[in-house]
Amino acid sequence: MLRTQLYADPHNLFLHDLVLASCRRNPHKTAIVDASCGRRVSYAEYGETVEALARGLVAVGVKPGEVVAIFLCNCWEFCAAYHAATLAGGIPTLLNPTYREREVRYQLENSGAAFLITDGSNLAGINLAGLPNLRRVYTTRQPGNGAEPFASLLKPVSASLPQPEQTSEKTLAALPYSSGTTGLPKGVMLSHYNLVANVYQFLGPNATEIHSADNILCFLPLYHIYGLNVIANPALMLGATLVLMPRFGIPQLTQLLADESITMMPVVPPAMNAMCQAAEAGQFPKEHRVRWVKSGAAPLAPDLPRRLTALTGILVCQGYGMTEASPVTHVGYLQPELYRPDSIGHPLSQTECRVIAQTDLDPLSGAQNANEADTGQPGELVMRGPQFMMGYWREPQATAAVLRDGWFWSGDIVTRDGEGFYRVIDRRKEMIKYKGFPVAPAEVEAVLLEHPAVRECGVVGRPDAVAGEIPAAFVALRDGFVACKKLEEELRAFVADRLTHYKQPREVHFVQAVPKTASGKILRRELRQLIR
Repeated sequence: MLRTQLYADPHNLFLHDLVLASCRRNPHKTAIVDASCGRRVSYAEYGETVEALARGLVAVGVKPGEVVAIFLCNCWEFCAAYHAATLAGGIPTLLNPTYREREVRYQLENSGAAFLITDGSNLAGINLAGLPNLRRVYTTRQPGNGAEPFASLLKPVSASLPQPEQTSEKTLAALPYSSGTTGLPKGVMLSHYNLVANVYQFLGPNATEIHSADNILCFLPLYHIYGLNVIANPALMLGATLVLMPRFGIPQLTQLLADESITMMPVVPPAMNAMCQAAEAGQFPKEHRVRWVKSGAAPLAPDLPRRLTALTGILVCQGYGMTEASPVTHVGYLQPELYRPDSIGHPLSQTECRVIAQTDLDPLSGAQNANEADTGQPGELVMRGPQFMMGYWREPQATAAVLRDGWFWSGDIVTRDGEGFYRVIDRRKEMIKYKGFPVAPAEVEAVLLEHPAVRECGVVGRPDAVAGEIPAAFVALRDGFVACKKLEEELRAFVADRLTHYKQPREVHFVQAVPKTASGKILRRELRQLIR
């Protein structure tokens, strides 16, 4: 076992305190480079901004335990709002900046958000009226109807910052929403202890090689736990420089690699594929300083890391996790003797794993009573450790379904070889992964069923070389409607008006009936066979 120690003891540490301590240690270093506006923020300035913003939030009425929603793309304001919200005693819930009105209203209402920090451009076409708990809205760069300027929160005030009322194990530090296999997304309750412990797990000995001297490029969205707690939080806790891109694009990425002397960055497989294509076209800088990239959020085709390394010299470290685990549970190695880029590597320290034989996948059984799969044989990955969530927000039944006797049942099928390396081979869950973004079929189906032409429908993922998977819908029509190209385009547009872009079906197939079990559950396996 190579990973037995944490970077430090995570008990009763609060995330914002660790970031502010880093600001005091590194006052003259650059903390954040915001490529969306060209602003460079020193650690001294960042610490002052976070503290001022936290006092501003307290002054306008944020109370400990209230939810503060952040609905922004990658920018310095996102980082500051996040750390200030927890310093003020609030619970940040993070919204995808591409969300449509339906999705925004759902998360704000379900979380009970009292305050919203966003930008006027994100609010275009979104009606926030009637949300029972939302008291005030602030916009960062462009004004919005009924919103106050974010800058007003930074004005000097005399408000005192609250002291934590509970330990870090019981104080929520983030409420991201994760799409489940059924129904709508659920809030994942992550404590300060969960997040700090996970950072200390992958900064510990023989884990990941992230250092204070790194210049880290992050185009992964900060609203996603991967961008937030694998990159932004550890970078700022260590005193590294965090370079933020609002969205992925090869021209800006290659420019920033050179201009900011980037040394590492997180990626997802589609971005890695785009980097390979850019290198093949001679568009990737030959004099870059990137030593390695961290790949996660979606399965990695074995040939892809080999291509990237051959073309650019950049090593690939694949990892694995989920929002419920803050998010990292496994990560690979860069040392030549342990380099297995096709594997998700070994578990992090203090992460216990079992691979449950597929014959024992009883949804009511406990991990202790189930049989382990033999070496090299597939089974469900079941884990426990300090990084796992407190539970789902106001969803005790959903929590009990995945957290049983302290063990988290991942729903992913893995193998473990004789050297202890894990590989993900399948998902028991029905999630679709489009470019690393999770898409819950049930959420897309619920929207399609609102269209007057749709009698029943089923949504599955179709393998795609660029996106990993694309959502494909199977639709049975009501009487009086005729399948045609025009109706297919209408149905796709109908979803596009109501859900963010990556959830939209890229294909619509018309069928006489959607195959189901006797109990009425959609037989997605049969639907997948129709498109392969």
